[in-house]
Amino acid sequence: MEEKINQKNNPKFIFAVLASLAVIGILILAFLWTQRITRRAPVSEIEPVNNQKEKLTEVKKFASEQEFKDYLEKAKNVSVFSNGRGGGLMEMSAKSTDSINVPQATGLGAAPSRVSETNVQVEGIDEPDTVKTNGKEIFFSVDRPEIMPLDDTAGRTDESRELFPLSQTGGTKSIAAFPPENLKVDSKINRSGDLLLSDKYLIVIPSQRYFWSQDSSRIYGYDASNPENPREIWNMEIKKSSSIAGARFYKGKIYLAMKTDFSENESCLLEPLALQGVPFSIKCTDIYRPATVIPAEATYSTVIIDPASGKIEKSVSFVGSSDYTASTVYMSPEALYVTYYFPGDSVKILASFFSENGDLVPDWLAQKLKKLEGYDISSSAKMTEVWELIGRFQNSLSDDDRMRMQNEISNRMGDFLKNHRRDLDSTGIVKIGAGSLNIEATGNVPGKLLNQFSLDEYQGDLRVATTVGENFLGWGLGGARSSETVNDVYVLGDNMKTEGSVIDLGKGERIYSVRFIEDKGYVVTFKQVDPFYVIDLSDPMNPEKKGELKIPGYSSYLHPISKERILGIGEEDNRVKISLFDVSVPANPIEIAKYNLNEYYSEISQTHHAFLLDAKHKIFFLPGAKGGYVFSYAGDKINLAKTVSENQIKRAVYIDDYLYMLGDNKLIVLDEKNWEKTGDLDL
Repeated sequence: MEEKINQKNNPKFIFAVLASLAVIGILILAFLWTQRITRRAPVSEIEPVNNQKEKLTEVKKFASEQEFKDYLEKAKNVSVFSNGRGGGLMEMSAKSTDSINVPQATGLGAAPSRVSETNVQVEGIDEPDTVKTNGKEIFFSVDRPEIMPLDDTAGRTDESRELFPLSQTGGTKSIAAFPPENLKVDSKINRSGDLLLSDKYLIVIPSQRYFWSQDSSRIYGYDASNPENPREIWNMEIKKSSSIAGARFYKGKIYLAMKTDFSENESCLLEPLALQGVPFSIKCTDIYRPATVIPAEATYSTVIIDPASGKIEKSVSFVGSSDYTASTVYMSPEALYVTYYFPGDSVKILASFFSENGDLVPDWLAQKLKKLEGYDISSSAKMTEVWELIGRFQNSLSDDDRMRMQNEISNRMGDFLKNHRRDLDSTGIVKIGAGSLNIEATGNVPGKLLNQFSLDEYQGDLRVATTVGENFLGWGLGGARSSETVNDVYVLGDNMKTEGSVIDLGKGERIYSVRFIEDKGYVVTFKQVDPFYVIDLSDPMNPEKKGELKIPGYSSYLHPISKERILGIGEEDNRVKISLFDVSVPANPIEIAKYNLNEYYSEISQTHHAFLLDAKHKIFFLPGAKGGYVFSYAGDKINLAKTVSENQIKRAVYIDDYLYMLGDNKLIVLDEKNWEKTGDLDL
């Protein structure tokens, strides 16, 4: 069936969230000068790039408390720079998931024959979202703060504000949904956030978008076996120094990823969580770290939690940067892949440049730059010294010579960065055994990932899509421009070594979306037009660009309708654009259908959870700012089948042949056989 495309590649195991573990610590963005430098260059005078990469990917535990403290002290001299362009930590590449089979009910009437699930990365691994359903009940959380000011007039103190409780502004509603004629709100929990649901357990996790909410620091576990009276059975405090990076639910267990900032006294004992007031502790000697020094302001931990009791059953921790958005996590049935971005050492870059262009500066300047590399000071301090040295040199020149030198550096820097684009910045990848949590292999690819869509494992190989040269800045010396960017796809085989590659896709552009389906890859790049590339990966040693299609706009989300049809959702001329691609002939992809929606934004551009596909009826749902939209893709056409003009519509689920559209204020039920409204409920 269409909805079961690529099942054998849909990971059924989830340390994928355990993955988040390393969103974990290895966010290796090292030695960057604030806002100016982002790259690294390999030359004979500099430590070989491969040696640097090996040190970055080699990980081990701290041997003692003193080693832990010494490492953190050295890490203070490493500054971090991140210029991410989207793709948060848990923004996972969504596989095509249609519905779950619901067993027939006994004694309580007929159960629905099919129920939609949250659009997730891996079939069988649930992700938190604001809506969950078991086919009878819909649980819907309105994600608002616990208290909200009625009047925030200037001059009022916090204590004098008039407030109204969460019960009037948010919370999680339990809605009797099936059959639709019995539609009603069964109960309400005065907690809001993202939800996980399994059997009788409902977990409410703070979304972190409303950090001022009173309950943004707690996770709640409920027994929801009686939806008319959900009962809180445990709650877990998230300590002030910690925050949630992401969560998953797999085989009856919660996988929670946490970031915990180090305290000023660099205590060897971290306490990110407390269950019913009892702290959960992590010793520094149980924390992994790279062999080389990286920015290390925090620890990333993944814990496995029993939903019935809240008990933490297992944990893994890594050091890392306080900015976890630069790391990407992907998982397969066998392994967890954690990536981190390494922009490079700014002083090494300049030393390399002037080594290759020795006629531009005197020997004393080149030597001082080389010597500066070994100083045990922060990267920003080094760069302050660099610019002072360059300033001294410039001041020694006449106006004519200074003008010539500046122009020469500007032109040559552009060529230098272009020629070394694949040597300067890189993404490291660590492969962790799913069952053992042992480091099995490490690898590297040039450039930077977009998000989890950029990674995919197939038949033992890992495919990786990157943008190279996106952050090349001139540092005030002149340099490569945005036109120097290129996009590559790499195939990593045994021991995470590169087997093959397709390079130089979309020169002057960057990746906006990626999708790998079995032995094909689909890449969208964008600057002014939308090149849609088809990559043939059937021979991992010799992958090749098979086809290319240039069309206006871009697709920021790709969803497989079938092996031969790919749906793209993005933007064109500041409007939501929907494209249907025929990829049956890889050498000649065709946009066979297109629809420009009179909307400037859809939440699908931020989260794949907002997308719903119903293969039985050949329709898909997307929310917009003005309402909810149902499109048909039958007959290779994109037709607008139904609109609901409620501007708060956020999600949709289906139960049997009924489509439930949920918004902050109303639930609307549509009969998918004729698109007539069969019911609504004021929320």
